[in-house]
Amino acid sequence: MKKYFQFEELGTNYRREIIGGLTTFLAMAYILVVNPLTLTLESVPDLDDALRMDYGAVFMATALAAAIGCLVMGILAKYPIALAPGMGLNAFFAYTVILTYGIPWQTALTGVLFSGLIFILITLTGLRELIINAIPAELKYAVGAGIGLYITFIGFQNAGIIVGNPDTLVGLGDLSTGSALLAIFGLVVTVIFMVRGVQGGIFFGILIAAIVGMIFGVVNLPSAIVDFNVPSMAPTFGVALEPIFNDFGSLMNIQFLVVVLTFLFVDFFDTAGTLVAVANQAGLMKDNKLPRAGKALMADSIATVSGAIFGTSTTTSYIESTSGVAAGARSGFAAVVTGLLFLVSIFFYPLLEVITSAVTAPALIIVGVLMVSALGKIDWTRFEIAVPAFLTMIAMPLGYSIATGIAIGFIFYPITMIVAGKGKQVHPIMYGLFVIFILYFIFIA
Repeated sequence: MKKYFQFEELGTNYRREIIGGLTTFLAMAYILVVNPLTLTLESVPDLDDALRMDYGAVFMATALAAAIGCLVMGILAKYPIALAPGMGLNAFFAYTVILTYGIPWQTALTGVLFSGLIFILITLTGLRELIINAIPAELKYAVGAGIGLYITFIGFQNAGIIVGNPDTLVGLGDLSTGSALLAIFGLVVTVIFMVRGVQGGIFFGILIAAIVGMIFGVVNLPSAIVDFNVPSMAPTFGVALEPIFNDFGSLMNIQFLVVVLTFLFVDFFDTAGTLVAVANQAGLMKDNKLPRAGKALMADSIATVSGAIFGTSTTTSYIESTSGVAAGARSGFAAVVTGLLFLVSIFFYPLLEVITSAVTAPALIIVGVLMVSALGKIDWTRFEIAVPAFLTMIAMPLGYSIATGIAIGFIFYPITMIVAGKGKQVHPIMYGLFVIFILYFIFIA
């Protein structure tokens, strides 16, 4: 197994990979709670029950889709990258597709399925890998740094340290609240571990914060340890296939096409950004190319199709994987560990109650620090590079979207290069993306 996962070549071992995989799981375990809450539209109290998905079924679909995605990524692509139903895409699924467009959730799942199947097709042709490798190194570094700022912002938000402000959009929250204080405590502990060079410092920071949170009543004690009465998947399993066989005509409209294209677009570039960022942080990029990129992208596609059939929104690569890399993960074995933990979590769901957003916030903040270091690799003296790199980076947290940051930066890159008289140095694919992103902002965004 060590030989298959290239432990010696990557300078890793079982301990580092297990701690890395566990750290990634803890950093993204929130999705097991947040995704069902989002897709069942719990925040809309007066909604007709017929429009709601079943909470238990969505929980099971979330855990299984994540497990399959992680296992395929780890075993096939051998990357320490975990997958799960994506944040943002689940909100689009629930609040835009179901509430705004009025499309039934059953049909929305079919849209997710279609986008996954299209992903598989363009992955098999090598188009996805070709696009990722055509992106210049400077923009890849900017993507990594931008994601670092983005997840740091999410971490501060989750802790209540940064909150919405009607006058300035965002502002400093109430630092006297239990969640903010716990996050600050966890951040200090994690920083101490990291400065002292403690391996797995991020994981130990999460563990200590959870324990302290329970001691002081900020984190609720788990209601139970194990529950083998898992929810039924019957309400959602296979529902995505029904419109194809029973009412295909209902899919022939512009709204459904927009839904499929949006799922396709956001997942494509969120995944591309995440793969590049994690690979850069782990030192896995070679000559500005991502080895086994096709296999990594195929894992993402398979996970999306599986998740749609199980009954959840688009499954995508998670940037929280960088927390596992920061804890020492370098191989696909870490992703396998994360996948197995998602399977086990089905039975140990009550324990997940202690992994709150305040507990995981320090991990996201510290990972952001590590990822922003990529900015040092960008030649800021070249203004034609500095402008698209900066816009890529800053638009992610401000637009609250990885894909939006990539789109804005990639639009400006051909423009600045042409003005600088270096248009011939731009890969033809980048010109194609320029047009696609312009059309995206006009018709979809």
